[in-house]
Amino acid sequence: MEQQHRFKHLDHLINSFVVVLVISNLVAPKLVAFGGFTLSGAQILFPLTYIFGDIFTEVYGYSASRRAIWTGFLASALLSVLGMAIVALPPAPEWHDQEAFAKVFNFVPRLVVASLIAYWCGEFTNAFVMARMKVVTKGKMLWMRTIGSTVAGQFVDTIVVIVLAFGGTYDAWTLLKLIFSGYVGKVIYEVVMTPVTYLVVNGLKKSEGIDVFDNNTDFNPFHGEK
Repeated sequence: MEQQHRFKHLDHLINSFVVVLVISNLVAPKLVAFGGFTLSGAQILFPLTYIFGDIFTEVYGYSASRRAIWTGFLASALLSVLGMAIVALPPAPEWHDQEAFAKVFNFVPRLVVASLIAYWCGEFTNAFVMARMKVVTKGKMLWMRTIGSTVAGQFVDTIVVIVLAFGGTYDAWTLLKLIFSGYVGKVIYEVVMTPVTYLVVNGLKKSEGIDVFDNNTDFNPFHGEK
């Protein structure tokens, strides 16, 4: 990405994005109750990564979002591999917290693979839709782009993670209910956070002095920055 060194906030935002993503993986086993709803820690934090993705694409362009997605993907993969490796090491005789430690860090391989693939597919779908909608709308109606891209990205993410993680374990009706409840919750989250997204995007554009349009962008996820 040209002139990337001139950006004041991009590196800090990518670092924050990765931290939120990694923490969402760590707090996933925790279940919390809000009224009649039961959510995992990941369901509370993970939708924030899509808001980050909207900000990256809207302010800095698709290539910046691609960089952030790959950084987050590698960080999550490394966390999972190292977590499983450390859990597998024999605990010291005087240490009696192996079971509790394993509950948090002993990532199930199938769930790890499912979540990584879903994250990759969903985030790139979100970034692509966001970038194309910005060109089509000529930079207007930010709310439509943030919600529209999340509708597409979370749809892909939710279907992929549920099918890969639980396919063959539950019947089709149960899988559909899991997909529907997870998807609706994530989209509502995005809608509620839209005013915050507006404030952050407008502030960054003013501070950075940019407003990138992906008119001639190569949307290949594997294409490196020039």
